[in-house]
Amino acid sequence: MPATKEKTATKLADEQETSSHISVHPLYSPADLEGWDYERDLNDPGQFPYTRGVQATMYRGRLWTMRQYAGMGDAEESNRRYKYLLSQGTTGLSVAFDLPTQIGLDSDNPLAMGEVGKVGVAIDSIEDMMRLFDGIDLEKISTSMTINATASILLALYIVTARRTGRDVRKISGTVQNDVLKEYIARGTYIYPPAQAMRIITDIFSYANQNVPEWNTISISGYHMREAGCTALQEVAFTLANGMTYVQAAIDAGLDVDSFAPRLSFFFNAHSNFLEEVAKFRAARRMWARIMRDHFGAKKAKSWMLRFHTQTAGSTLTAQQPEINIARTALQAMAAVLGGTQSLHTNSFDEALALPTEQSARIALRTQQIIAHESGAPQTVDPLAGSYYVESLTNQIEVGARGYLDKIEAMGGVLKAIERGYVQQEIQNAAYKYQQAVDRHEVKVVGVNAFELDEEKPIPLQHMDESLERKQVERLRALRARRDPAKWQAALKAVEDTARGAGNLMPVIVEAVEADATVGEISDAMRRVYGEYHERVVI
Repeated sequence: MPATKEKTATKLADEQETSSHISVHPLYSPADLEGWDYERDLNDPGQFPYTRGVQATMYRGRLWTMRQYAGMGDAEESNRRYKYLLSQGTTGLSVAFDLPTQIGLDSDNPLAMGEVGKVGVAIDSIEDMMRLFDGIDLEKISTSMTINATASILLALYIVTARRTGRDVRKISGTVQNDVLKEYIARGTYIYPPAQAMRIITDIFSYANQNVPEWNTISISGYHMREAGCTALQEVAFTLANGMTYVQAAIDAGLDVDSFAPRLSFFFNAHSNFLEEVAKFRAARRMWARIMRDHFGAKKAKSWMLRFHTQTAGSTLTAQQPEINIARTALQAMAAVLGGTQSLHTNSFDEALALPTEQSARIALRTQQIIAHESGAPQTVDPLAGSYYVESLTNQIEVGARGYLDKIEAMGGVLKAIERGYVQQEIQNAAYKYQQAVDRHEVKVVGVNAFELDEEKPIPLQHMDESLERKQVERLRALRARRDPAKWQAALKAVEDTARGAGNLMPVIVEAVEADATVGEISDAMRRVYGEYHERVVI
């Protein structure tokens, strides 16, 4: 090779970096870990600071929960998909709700027109929730609900459904996402101003601790910020910053940290930069353990543990050559497993085009099952520990994330940083920088800017029955016509009065659900007190 070409090749090799712009050396050695306190940071799995996993045996003792996120059309349609997934070996349910349900609008609200049942299941009332889980034993299955602004209402619906089907509410388990901060940052399905939204969240913490002790009261989510374009390092930083805000809000509301912290959970994204993703999970666990013990003074070991669900990266799925998304998902799922996830959803290959078909959902589930039963990855705990590269990446992600936490603290916390637009701008800048790299072909995306096909064959897609919206609206109106108006009005007044006062909202929301009040009506009762949040445009 001529000297000039050799020099160019060496330069290119020296300039490689991860998706978080961490420089990657051609080779790693003990020198890259010089000064690292091995004994402090890399204790055995199940021991503080949990870098190597929150359980001593990890998957040798129990596999991660295999969840497949699903929800479409009305409750019956979604119930059929849940039963199909359970028959195929999924071990946990994960509910996707339509946009009207997420923002507290009933299906007959004019603003809901055309969106009912489109990106998830439409849930208006206790009757819908009963249909959604018909024939499913809520004591035997764990259910995750991706719901935020209306999390209190959907949790109440789930509790009442369990009661009416003869289940012990103290034995039901699952998660409400209940993470409104990332809605202001990256997703937009908020209703109330931040202070009022935080009150509802801490009310859920307190109520669930007393009444639904096996329930995870929040899933602090980096996933949606990552989907909006942040880097792996930013995902760790902004997620933990939000988590600290929730913990402080609960303490300020008078809750003892060790009474609610063991039921906190997290939700991360798994992208394709394989080893960086593994390191990200390890760094997040280690950082949260120290935050909870040293910053918040938690005494219980369970309060220090960062337990998390992972979903493979929807933003990496391509409409071009959609079948190759199967390979992307498998790679991302393996990163989550080697990173020590407690729960996993694998995306279906057709999700860049439509809701998953039964076939694509089954392939996504089979991907997890192959990792669990054929790959050998679960046979030993934290198999990548001791890799000079992985440990170096873990350390660098921690340092970089800590830098973000310090900046946010200097601004006065996450709420102030959101008000200033700081977190949003950082994510937008990262997304823009990545897209520029793709456009300049500095980053290759297979099928998009590299290895394209001139012509692609269409694949079968899931289509929704357009009559489902009309049927949902008719059911809702029939419920309103036959419910007890006095009981219903009294229940909604109790919600509004409690929102104006200082009591816990959850008991009155549960009573409103029992009185056949709808998601939109209960949301409106709180809107009358709290108003709605409107994003401030920062120029």
